[in-house]
Amino acid sequence: MSLQDKSLHCSDCGVTFTFTAGEQEFFRTKGFTEEPKRCSACRAKRKTQRQGDGGRDFNSRSW
Repeated sequence: MSLQDKSLHCSDCGVTFTFTAGEQEFFRTKGFTEEPKRCSACRAKRKTQRQGDGGRDFNSRSW
């Protein structure tokens, strides 16, 4: 099956971004079965936010 670039919509900011054939192949090799829901800028922003909280889950308490 030949992979082709796809246009997707970011679930955070709503921008249309391209999920390239190369990215699709990378996702496949990593075992990811779903397409990304966020553009690269929103993925980076979300990653930074997760790292900023020390990696802790807000729902867990460490008493």
